[in-house]
Amino acid sequence: MTQRVLIIRHGEDPPDDRVHTYVVEAGYEPDIRRPFKGEPLGDIDGSVAGTVIHGGPFNAYDTDKHPFLADEYRWIDQSLKADIPVLGICQGAQMIAYHLGAEVGATSEGKAEFGYYRIDPSEGAEDFMTVPVWCVQSHFHTFSIPDGAKHLASSALFPNQAFSVGEKVYGLQFHPEVTIEGFRRWQQRESWLEGRPGIQAKEEQNALMAAHDAAQADWFYAFLSKLFGRAGDP
Repeated sequence: MTQRVLIIRHGEDPPDDRVHTYVVEAGYEPDIRRPFKGEPLGDIDGSVAGTVIHGGPFNAYDTDKHPFLADEYRWIDQSLKADIPVLGICQGAQMIAYHLGAEVGATSEGKAEFGYYRIDPSEGAEDFMTVPVWCVQSHFHTFSIPDGAKHLASSALFPNQAFSVGEKVYGLQFHPEVTIEGFRRWQQRESWLEGRPGIQAKEEQNALMAAHDAAQADWFYAFLSKLFGRAGDP
């Protein structure tokens, strides 16, 4: 049976990010679904080796406004119960946290992160990240850490940047999956974040991108290898 990683996407970006690259290189079938376009998720079966819930523009709590989110929460619930590797990125992390009873939403100050920001590992989270890594950010919502989860990382502006639940479930507020090409696309269209406190100037984004993209990629590929392994691994 072919092993697949089901990838939930919330936009029309092409599959040129590091999640897709890793999944293919590791021998899995990338099974991309876009529930916001009406694509069903189905149910967990023996072919599903893991799942990734990407970021997007939808509020994690807006299930009445966006009914397709209910199907994503059903999938998240099945994935947790099936004990498969689960990775949520940005909106995906917020959805996992919200499903587990945590608070999500904008801060009272209205601050945001868009650019490349330093992510600092939490004390005791050295198995997640050994040294600080500068990573892509694009958000103004955040999450609290769910009960029973482990706090893994923070940034100067947002103290909750990553958490884990057990050994197989991770939520990342930041976007290490985004390549230089992907971030260039974001720079052309993410005008909705302009004017919020915390946003970097484009010149600073470009300088930090050049300085830190390679290290971000190295960290993320190592993280994905540890979480998902390779198709056919025992």
